[in-house]
Amino acid sequence: MDIDLNSDLGEGFGAYTMGDDEALMDIISSANVACGYHAGDPVIMDKTVRLALAHGVDLGAHVSFPDLMGFGRRQMQMDLAELEKHVLYQMGALYGIATAVGHRITHMNFHGALGNIAFTDSELAKALVRAVAAFDRNLILLVLPNTEFHRAADQAGFKAANVFLADRAYDEKGLLVSRKIAGSVIKDIESVKRRVQQVLDEGTVTTIEGKKLQVSVHSILVHGDTPAAVGLAKSIRQVIEAGNGRVAPISKILA
Repeated sequence: MDIDLNSDLGEGFGAYTMGDDEALMDIISSANVACGYHAGDPVIMDKTVRLALAHGVDLGAHVSFPDLMGFGRRQMQMDLAELEKHVLYQMGALYGIATAVGHRITHMNFHGALGNIAFTDSELAKALVRAVAAFDRNLILLVLPNTEFHRAADQAGFKAANVFLADRAYDEKGLLVSRKIAGSVIKDIESVKRRVQQVLDEGTVTTIEGKKLQVSVHSILVHGDTPAAVGLAKSIRQVIEAGNGRVAPISKILA
């Protein structure tokens, strides 16, 4: 079984760094790069794109609300037409840097609060998909399966990659549990490994309520901003390969 291992990278800002992007690039197959709205700046974006190119890692745009101080995790009330332009702006920024470096954008996903709203709000999900369609209809959209964003992507004819967040708790609707709730972020590596093994073996995830939920997975996400991200990514890759799986970029899996 081929599966993508992706991570959110380039999430520093100016003199501040977050995560060990270089170490993660040796482990993952796809990178989601912050485009300056929740984190990142032109210099960090350039460095991250160059790292991805050198390691043969797929490049994705990680798009957010314009919320640099809140790391994109706060909801913002925005007119949908206005929000579409902000999405285009971020993708355009990464495209410019990637083109100058000689890399290309293969996929995109929405960060933090913007992504969480898109999973449940059909009108916002459609607006986000319209923005991506105006930019490049060939991009792969990273989605939580059976959500409004997944449905909007399908209706617009996009390739959609189902993503499993190995270190986040799910509820019985298949949505991410709010970070405000205890147990929403799973920090124990052994627990994360068991969750990955369950997804690979059974195609299920155990929800925070204790129920098993069927999931179809193309890609597994490791958050690059967590302190144990490198060890976690290594452990997940080991679980995949121990089961005779192969880690491959998302563009190859959905080719």
